[in-house]
Amino acid sequence: MSTATSTEDKALSPVSTESLAALLVTRERPPRPSAWSTSLTFGWRAILKIKHVPEQLFDVTAFPIMNLLMFTYLFGGALAGSPGDYIQFVLPGILVMSVVMITMYTGVSVNIDIEKGVFDRIRSLPIWRPSAMVGYLLGDALRYTIASVVMLAVGLLLGYRPDGGFVGVVAGIALLLIFSFAFSWIWTMFGLMLRTEKSVMSVSMMVIFPLTFLSNVFVDPKTMPGWLQAFVNNSPITHLASAVRGLMAGDWPGVEIAWTLGWAGLFLLVFGPVTMRLYNRK
Repeated sequence: MSTATSTEDKALSPVSTESLAALLVTRERPPRPSAWSTSLTFGWRAILKIKHVPEQLFDVTAFPIMNLLMFTYLFGGALAGSPGDYIQFVLPGILVMSVVMITMYTGVSVNIDIEKGVFDRIRSLPIWRPSAMVGYLLGDALRYTIASVVMLAVGLLLGYRPDGGFVGVVAGIALLLIFSFAFSWIWTMFGLMLRTEKSVMSVSMMVIFPLTFLSNVFVDPKTMPGWLQAFVNNSPITHLASAVRGLMAGDWPGVEIAWTLGWAGLFLLVFGPVTMRLYNRK
């Protein structure tokens, strides 16, 4: 009995506790997660939001289909002679418009996390600082891809035939995703600056609507007044729509692709650092 008690006392002695503490301290810490892995983790978090709230997919499914049907059958005959001819021109444009319009939800998601306090918890983690912002954008890239696939599927049913084939379609969608990723940094900035999600949506729509409608998404700019052509022909949405339309038609619009990539690079260089500065100060 005394031997057992002695053994227990020894096991619980201060020396034994200190040895255990020293052992825990000297053990190697797990490696710090890389920037890529943390960004993917936050991207997966954004995807799970779609899983738990599938209503978010309405804007990437029903809304683009409604736009395509409305513009094709209401204006196709007047603008191109027939809906079948018009859809060859308008489908890439409406695809661009639909994806560009849903980029604003990146800023909305950031603003909602700020209001709920999730944002503060994310900032306290020992991870690469921009990974949360990049994760939002990577998650939204899935929304852009879903919108593109849905639009093309409906367009094929309505008679759209991309002469560029599978390669041209994939190249057009890839260019659209690159531009949308860069364009979304504008809305992350507004998500950090503005107080409510409604404010973010209002400001975003004030910018997106003029850019998308004052472009060659629906009609050729040659029919517009000269002063308006000057704006439309230099709009980033016009360059993007022309590039996507050309790639899907089997052409290689090098100038329009270069302009689109240039605009994307400009958005990243300007709004990326501004967003991260606001993020660090928030």
